[in-house]
Amino acid sequence: MKELHHISVTEQMALDYHQYPKPGKFETSPTKPHSSQQDLALAYSPGVAFPCEKIADNEKDVYKYTNKSNLVAVISNGTAVLGLGDIGASAAKPVMEGNALLFKIFAGIDSFDIEINETDPDKFVEIVKAISPTFGAINLEDIKAPECFKIEEKLREECNIPIMHDDQHGTAIITAAGLLNALKLQGKKIEELKLVVNGAGAAAIACTKLYITLGVKKENIVMCDHKGVIRKDRRELTPQKSVFATDKDLNTLADALKGADMLLGLSVKDVVTPEMLLSMAENPIIFALANPDPEIDYATAMNTRKDIIYATGRSDYPNQINNVLGFPYIFRGALDSWATKINEEMKLAAVYALAKLAQDSENFDTMHIIPSPFDSRLLTSIAPAVAEAAIKSGVAHRNLNIEEYRKSLANLKK
Repeated sequence: MKELHHISVTEQMALDYHQYPKPGKFETSPTKPHSSQQDLALAYSPGVAFPCEKIADNEKDVYKYTNKSNLVAVISNGTAVLGLGDIGASAAKPVMEGNALLFKIFAGIDSFDIEINETDPDKFVEIVKAISPTFGAINLEDIKAPECFKIEEKLREECNIPIMHDDQHGTAIITAAGLLNALKLQGKKIEELKLVVNGAGAAAIACTKLYITLGVKKENIVMCDHKGVIRKDRRELTPQKSVFATDKDLNTLADALKGADMLLGLSVKDVVTPEMLLSMAENPIIFALANPDPEIDYATAMNTRKDIIYATGRSDYPNQINNVLGFPYIFRGALDSWATKINEEMKLAAVYALAKLAQDSENFDTMHIIPSPFDSRLLTSIAPAVAEAAIKSGVAHRNLNIEEYRKSLANLKK
């Protein structure tokens, strides 16, 4: 078995990191001169009136004269935080600060984390919509299902800036890129793939929908939740689950996995046994993404079968499905093209760009189906692909020269 690097983090290490030398993970700082009377006259009164008037005459000028063009709001109500569940808005703040930090260090995007103490989806939408003029885009995080579906849908309808619930679409994009490469390495065709999805939350639904867009046949999908296989004869299914209900004579996850080509797990730890893994088809694909402990652990899976491709959400195992591979660069491309939304074309562009990066690497194999989060090519590959898709699909208000844009991103990294 390949030796893996284990990262040790203790509670005290994490608490000290967040508290010292000052609490929190980032701060704001000025970008303009501010040391003279003239500087202050330009920054505030009377000079500030001139850009205000320009924006009043042409609202798009807000992208030219303010930080809107490089500012993302990271917004949550803390109802579905990582593996911690509904811990509330205040307790979610360290996670949202971390998300804002990732935007900055990986894509040069400024972010404010905003924790909203509201669980009613309609009221939550009203609050976010009201503050949306401040931002160039909004990244929704850690909002529980099914409320997250309604919140994202309504905000996308009512706001004219990109809105993305990263728990859904970020996970979908990264896993889709991994799926394309796993299929290539395992010699399987996407239109023949027999897929079992264990978990029916926001991420699972979004992943499955995107896989269908890529070519997975709906009739080849079986979705399970904590009650077992989601069947058409089950009562009181949510609208999201009912889309994937099956009439096949299957009841349990063990039933569903017999002869399956792939397991996408977004559920809980240790629900897949070695016997279930052995019942799957040749060269199976296992995305065991329950965090921090997967549906079947790495050592057990690899010792049970040698013909699998295995991925998790953990950094100490190969093929980490890490959303940081996507959202900083997707938003970078959306912001720089002045896009009004993140649409399917932009998501697919990110999928194909990410998959190609792994394929173009010297170490492309079953242990490296997706790039490392520290791959220096991510910014200059994904952001231009997303921006180009925004322009071609008609949701961009800025027509970029993509090659010149790619060069500017390379300079941004320096």
